[in-house]
Amino acid sequence: MRLFHTVKIALVAAAICLKVQGQPAPARDAQNEAKGLPPRATPADYQAHTQAGAVTIAAEFKGHSIPVVDGSTLTTEDYVVVELGIFGPDAARVKLAAGDFSLRINKKKTALESQPFGLVMSSVKDPEWEPPKSAAKSKTSMGGGGEGESKDPPAPVKVPLPVQRAMAQRVQKAALPEGDRVLPQAGLIFFQHRGKVQNIQSLELIYEGPAGKATLNLQP
Repeated sequence: MRLFHTVKIALVAAAICLKVQGQPAPARDAQNEAKGLPPRATPADYQAHTQAGAVTIAAEFKGHSIPVVDGSTLTTEDYVVVELGIFGPDAARVKLAAGDFSLRINKKKTALESQPFGLVMSSVKDPEWEPPKSAAKSKTSMGGGGEGESKDPPAPVKVPLPVQRAMAQRVQKAALPEGDRVLPQAGLIFFQHRGKVQNIQSLELIYEGPAGKATLNLQP
């Protein structure tokens, strides 16, 4: 399963590289950007926490919101997000992988597998970004409806490549750091779910990894 996730990330990363070909290269290697979020002061600062061996796993459900490192929030309609905090004794280390987590919604028999952050990028939106006014005007200046009105539905506004790349980097930086890590660590994991958060009655975050097994009941 982890190999499958790795292949998916590689394919998405390749697609992004082709898409932004000709744009200035990022200042640092992309793999070094996934540093996660700052861990909160204690596990009790999250919605829920529990033990998995010597490690404490804390988590909070964020719905379709993606909190990023700079303090702002992006959104996605296709995925739901869980913010994780992993704590342990001083200098403790653990091998982290998003694939060790799954999410059971409304007590369904099959839990959702976590998805690589690379797959989330195509659906990410920035609520604070607005298209240039010139682009909005040009869409109403064509057509035969008179008075500059068009009978055709407005074409979707294309987000510029630099804006897409900036959003992708912000998501990548906030994603859960993977590999052998010194604790504490924190970051986001993603699950494909297009339904409304208001329709979620129960959430169970399930961990099965090197530290052991654990289940956390989260608040929708």
